[in-house]
Amino acid sequence: MKVVILAAGEGTRMRPLTASKPKVMLPIANKPMMEHTINAAIEAGVKEFLIVTGYREDAIKDYFKDGSHLGISVEYVRQEEQLGTANAIGCAKGFVNGHFIVLNGDMLVSTEHIAHLVSRTEDAIISVKKVENPSQFGVIETDEDKVTRIIEKPKNPPTNLANAGIYLFHEAIFDYIDKTGKSSRGEYEITDSLQMMIDDGLNVGYELLETEWIDIGRPWDILDANKVLLENIDNTCEGTVEPYATLHGNVKVGKNTIIRNGAYIMGPVIIGDDCDIGPNCFIRASTAIGNDVRIGNAVEIKNTVIMDGTNVGHLSYVGDSVIGTNCNFGAGTKVANLRHDNKNVKSVIKGEVVDTGRRKLGVIMGDDVHTGINSSINIGTVMEAGSSTMPGEVLMYRRKTN
Repeated sequence: MKVVILAAGEGTRMRPLTASKPKVMLPIANKPMMEHTINAAIEAGVKEFLIVTGYREDAIKDYFKDGSHLGISVEYVRQEEQLGTANAIGCAKGFVNGHFIVLNGDMLVSTEHIAHLVSRTEDAIISVKKVENPSQFGVIETDEDKVTRIIEKPKNPPTNLANAGIYLFHEAIFDYIDKTGKSSRGEYEITDSLQMMIDDGLNVGYELLETEWIDIGRPWDILDANKVLLENIDNTCEGTVEPYATLHGNVKVGKNTIIRNGAYIMGPVIIGDDCDIGPNCFIRASTAIGNDVRIGNAVEIKNTVIMDGTNVGHLSYVGDSVIGTNCNFGAGTKVANLRHDNKNVKSVIKGEVVDTGRRKLGVIMGDDVHTGINSSINIGTVMEAGSSTMPGEVLMYRRKTN
């Protein structure tokens, strides 16, 4: 059975992190998020993949290539315009035979759930998750083990079973995609295609998601996914740990990385290759540090994702943040991550201030950002790729490119 992975979108809600790379290639636990999805499918016995690409597709192709280095086969098809889920899945026509699974490249789903889908034989299967507030989701109405109706964000939901956007299809779905018209949002929706299948009497069932599932739609969702994945890392070291450094709990250290005297690391933490850590720094749990990263003297890092090539040299604090590639923190840069009134932190998505639902959130920093010495970055601040601060500057909410 083949898995089709939808990976064409830009991920505009993830800006500025997606300014130079597609959303599915953003790292979580030091691997692109889509690689975790592929690995889950491999462990479920899948060997053939079709990736639907679009925005900055070369980054995906250059990384996964033909899949042979992973022991799998990977093909690609381009979605020329992002016109909705039905349009994206329709790109797979001619590449699949019989049943196939559809996954989103920006979701974490378990091997166990994919294995359950592989075993199903209906014309279509919708993966669903029990949620507390189903009116915020598309939900399904059921008759025993069959789906009878799909309703988008109903005021009075008939069930608490929310559509998780993970499917098993028979290739008959393509006939219904061809007949699907645009929705009120101006897109071709796969749920409309599925409803036509149901109305024609085809066998559409559902599979309950009872294992870990994370939809990574906003920058701070990366922190949630990173925390979950780090819970399963090994305690291994391929680098050098000097005598007076302390590694507590599961800490994974990459090749040619040095952990200097006085560094104190509380796992779970993952550190990539060619990093220079310490001396006298404090790295706290749920932190992922990419390759070629420098964490210097008197620096504290907590629950943060730091991408390749970034330098946090000395006298800085970074907490609950997502930091892009090749950034440089001037000495004394401090990132605030908690409101004094303990209310939810607000941030900015697509120019709008939004409630993140989090008590703690620091900075969302794009690639190639430089901060001046003694900069103060307030909670929920978004810094565009290539931006910088003046020495002693205080930032709130958003900093655009200079």
